[in-house]
Amino acid sequence: MTTVRITDVSKRYGRIDAVSGASFELGQGEMVALIGHNGAGKTTLMKLMLGLVHPTHGSIQVLGEDPAAGQFSARRRLGYLPENVSFDATLTGRETQRFYARLKQEPIAKAEQLLDVVGLGAAVDRRVGTYSKGMRQRLGLAQALIGRPQLLLLDEPTTGLDPELRQTFYEAIQRLAAEGTTVLLCSHALTELEERAGRVIIMNRGVKVADGSLDELRRLAQLPTGSGSKYPALLKARYPPGYPHPRHTGGSTATSSRSMRHRSKRSICCGA
Repeated sequence: MTTVRITDVSKRYGRIDAVSGASFELGQGEMVALIGHNGAGKTTLMKLMLGLVHPTHGSIQVLGEDPAAGQFSARRRLGYLPENVSFDATLTGRETQRFYARLKQEPIAKAEQLLDVVGLGAAVDRRVGTYSKGMRQRLGLAQALIGRPQLLLLDEPTTGLDPELRQTFYEAIQRLAAEGTTVLLCSHALTELEERAGRVIIMNRGVKVADGSLDELRRLAQLPTGSGSKYPALLKARYPPGYPHPRHTGGSTATSSRSMRHRSKRSICCGA
């Protein structure tokens, strides 16, 4: 079952192409890493999926609906964590979680249990204004998990979390994915997601430059395998002259690897 279908989508702000000709699908239960530097178009793609901005060109389907439509009822079945969370500083953590549970019409008791999952159990009755950045991030994670969403969009989700809490977070996310939730993890750091995401989509300057499993990307980029892999090299990908544009391929870059095999050893991931 397809949860998200993005077809030849572009988003332009004035003269800037935030996203250019992106096409891919996300399936039920997939855990996908969306990787790229600042300005690569990752956050714009998430906003397009949420219906917060509308595409300049192309089409988007999320849980069978068009997010750009006036009534996007599927939003209740989404969980979203922005990179920089912002909450009412006068409310407590418990009050904040209850507020979002009511918005989603979900049981308050279950929503409050998520505060323990993210390590805020001892601070639920403190005002959010007294929280550190890491604690606010954890509160953001808790609200994103309310209601066992069918699609979870997480933008730099582990910022401010210590290693133990990161492990707890990923265990919770992997359980959701195993139960059918589609998870899209947006990050600068591929190394953190290498053992967790079954698929990686790499964006650069608004263009999808790679899409496939880590093994496929290693092979196409001619990177070494094993723990010593230089994954940061993948983030240096650029869109070289002659490389097939997604709007012409109509699918994932990994599936169009035939054209990549005919290129020289200067792969997309080894460009300057």
